[in-house]
Amino acid sequence: MNPLFHTHHAATDKPASRRHWLAAAALALTGSLAAGPTLAQDAWPNKPIRLVVPFTPGGVTDTSGRLIAEFLGKRLGQQVVVENRPGASGNIGMAQVKAAAPDGYTLVLAFDGTAVINPHVFAKLPFDTLKDFTSIGKIGDATLILVSHPQAPVKTLADVIALSKEKGPLAYGTSGTGGTPHIAGELLRQRTGANLTHVPYKGGGQAMTDVVGGQIPLVYTAVAGAQGFVKTGKLHAIAVSSAKRSPSLPDVPTFAESGVPDFVVNSWVGILAPAGLPPAIASRLNAELNAVLNDPAARDRLRTLGIEAMPGTGEQFSEEMRRDLARYERVVKAAGISVE
Repeated sequence: MNPLFHTHHAATDKPASRRHWLAAAALALTGSLAAGPTLAQDAWPNKPIRLVVPFTPGGVTDTSGRLIAEFLGKRLGQQVVVENRPGASGNIGMAQVKAAAPDGYTLVLAFDGTAVINPHVFAKLPFDTLKDFTSIGKIGDATLILVSHPQAPVKTLADVIALSKEKGPLAYGTSGTGGTPHIAGELLRQRTGANLTHVPYKGGGQAMTDVVGGQIPLVYTAVAGAQGFVKTGKLHAIAVSSAKRSPSLPDVPTFAESGVPDFVVNSWVGILAPAGLPPAIASRLNAELNAVLNDPAARDRLRTLGIEAMPGTGEQFSEEMRRDLARYERVVKAAGISVE
């Protein structure tokens, strides 16, 4: 007789059978409950992901975010939708993501201006960079460059320093107060004693328009926004503040080559999520982001924006932010930069 269909008639077997059935049911229920979170995380993502860009569309930061969203969406099998939330130098978008659910469906494109400079520039800030976010990873470094109008009597960094000391304040424009180019200009002033005056604009585009038009002698900006003018002779490139020369402008010397040792100030971009993100989702996002940054097509497109891809761990990105918070605190305090 098939044992599967064999039935015992002894009365003593019934309680034992019932006990075995209850034990099996309890084990199955416990297993299903324990598997719940794992199954939920394994199913991520099962809907579109929102990438908040805390700036207006069209700038280098926004463009880099859209590029990453495109490639990341393909790898995750879900659309990554870019949502622009500008205002208060990026603070509004950062605060919105801080308050979002830590479920992997809301991310923010962070850049050094918002994450490590704003905390020292603004008297009140609606977020804490290290406590309120989960670090996913760094995207890359955007090279900064100092450019001049072709008719300005400055062709080298030494010229800029000497003229500013001899003739009085020399004005340099940037995309705004407290941005990385502004901090770089202040650091240059502190390191060299150059007599420089900062002229903040409401965006890098207007600053470029004025330096090309001759209304201002110098502008500190991202390579991506200046390289077209440099290549056509409408602007003169003085130096880049990266550790190495920019691949897009290989003939332009670094600040270190121009006489200011160890002067490296880049503007970086990366991705953060709300604090409390499950480690499995954070790990998956980091792995997919690094895969994108190692993709030659993505790297080439980032390079056209003046950004060098920098794959790494979330922990490495957190540590870099920690170092930059300490570094820029000294510069901001020495320069007396503040925004109410």
